[in-house]
Amino acid sequence: MPDETTKPPVGRFAPSPTGALHTGSLATAVASWLMARSAGGRWLLRIDDLDVPRQVPGMADDIMETLELFGLYWDGEISWQSSNREAYQHYFSELLATGLVYPCGCSRREIAQAASAPHPDDDCLPYPGTCRDGMREGATVRSWRLRVPPEQVCFHDLHKGMICQHLGERCGDFAVRRGDGEIAYQLAVVVDDHLTGVTQVVRGEDLLPSTPRQVYIQGLLGLESPAYCHIPLVTGPGGAKLSKRDNLVSHHLGSWRGKEGTLLLGVLRFLGQEPPRDLVGAPCDEILRWAAGCFDITRLPVAGGELVVSPGS
Repeated sequence: MPDETTKPPVGRFAPSPTGALHTGSLATAVASWLMARSAGGRWLLRIDDLDVPRQVPGMADDIMETLELFGLYWDGEISWQSSNREAYQHYFSELLATGLVYPCGCSRREIAQAASAPHPDDDCLPYPGTCRDGMREGATVRSWRLRVPPEQVCFHDLHKGMICQHLGERCGDFAVRRGDGEIAYQLAVVVDDHLTGVTQVVRGEDLLPSTPRQVYIQGLLGLESPAYCHIPLVTGPGGAKLSKRDNLVSHHLGSWRGKEGTLLLGVLRFLGQEPPRDLVGAPCDEILRWAAGCFDITRLPVAGGELVVSPGS
């Protein structure tokens, strides 16, 4: 039951149309849906379509149809990152006004070669601050970077507890806009969540290292931070992260048609929930109704692993 002293959460699922959903992204969608619905909240769908070169035609529709196939219906209109460009520029201008944003002429290769620390697992190469005091003569602007403080940024994760990161040591000044004018992911996602009133973000733990950067941006812009919950990842054999080609779950492929409930039960077990045996063979809507009424965040696993699907259990 939702706490009557707090407002019901507004959750969201934000896939990129660069490939079909796989079992890992389905697990994230289910966890996000359950976290919102179990507290009497809303669940929104956003299509993160800024990375145009990597998009696959028709994949946005496939993602929507796949979610519907598993009974994961969203509230309200679907939002699209590509519709938010004017808002991105507004908030980028606000960051510029702080005096903390500067142009950078360094290529990714140059940053990788200059980095003294080991490369982290996420997408941020530690930036050595080469252009903090100005670009070299004749250099082309490749990005606009946000200065970070020499201190830790902390937030409370609903699953993992208090998380702190020293931005200067972990990633250094990071990009908020590319040289071509396109807004970078860290700023875009902050603006996206603010525009749609998102108050709860449930996503894979591979994105946890980037969350302090987003919390830092929210503080600079005076925006309230959502509650974050980073869940363990579904992995392939040997613990490898699933790629866009692994364990695909697609409306068009139809590999799970007629067996959606079986996979959904497997996802719930992966998330540490304990669906009763009498739900075997039940439609997804019935399984999700049970799950929303019984969801227990304390049962989320500490570590990820393979998602095991047993047709008879």
